[in-house]
Amino acid sequence: MIKLNDILNLTDLENVKVRFITKSGAKWNPIEIFKDSEASYRLLGDHYWNYKGQKSYKEGQITVGLARIKDNSWLLFHVGKITKDLDKLSAIGYEYEILSEYEKYFGRLIVRYKNTSQNLVRLASSVMDECEVEQILPDIFDNDIFPGYDKVNVCWNELSRLIEKDNWKTALQNQKGVYLMTDISNGKMYVGSAYGENMILGRWRAYVKSGHGGNVGLKQLTFYHIKQNFRYSILDIYKSTTDDQAIIDRESWWKEILQTRQFGYNEN
Repeated sequence: MIKLNDILNLTDLENVKVRFITKSGAKWNPIEIFKDSEASYRLLGDHYWNYKGQKSYKEGQITVGLARIKDNSWLLFHVGKITKDLDKLSAIGYEYEILSEYEKYFGRLIVRYKNTSQNLVRLASSVMDECEVEQILPDIFDNDIFPGYDKVNVCWNELSRLIEKDNWKTALQNQKGVYLMTDISNGKMYVGSAYGENMILGRWRAYVKSGHGGNVGLKQLTFYHIKQNFRYSILDIYKSTTDDQAIIDRESWWKEILQTRQFGYNEN
């Protein structure tokens, strides 16, 4: 068994803190944020955040950031040192420097640790012996394998990143189908169908580009609202040779079942 500190070799563990960053609701998934290069700065913001009643760190402390992948698997994304305490609560509370000697492990070192505490900022001396190295990846972590049509359930940010991954493009551009969009802010749904050029891929690219994809019922919403609140899944898939009318009929059936004309965003 190789432990995390066998790799990091940190001394004086009483002056080191480990922060375990976990999923919080539908909008905050740390591992998805890590994979989004344009949003990854938010992960460091969360790592150096002070909550209302208590500071997370002290000046001079070394900090280790682990983002939950799933269950007991965590990805090392940061090792840094506090250079200044900004004396702020409910805010990013510190200036820091990245410890460059550890950068080669960021996004590549996966740790196994079973967390049983509500406190997610822990003294390294209390957890390091339980942090086992599960894997060191040859490249930066990326688990964006297409999960199967019946397991697609992604938010707009995830969709915008995944839609151009080769395995997602291959899966979506070869299938006609009926899909579901859900507004998690109010539970309203929109049922749509895909049978034109590039099939599901083509339709979903339109949603990534504009948010509404030309649909009247969605045009009443701001693009910002859609980006923040919409999730995308697939209800039915069909071979590319399936008659388009069969897809349209199935779309209408789902609208009836889910009552998206009466209570959702479908206008027809």
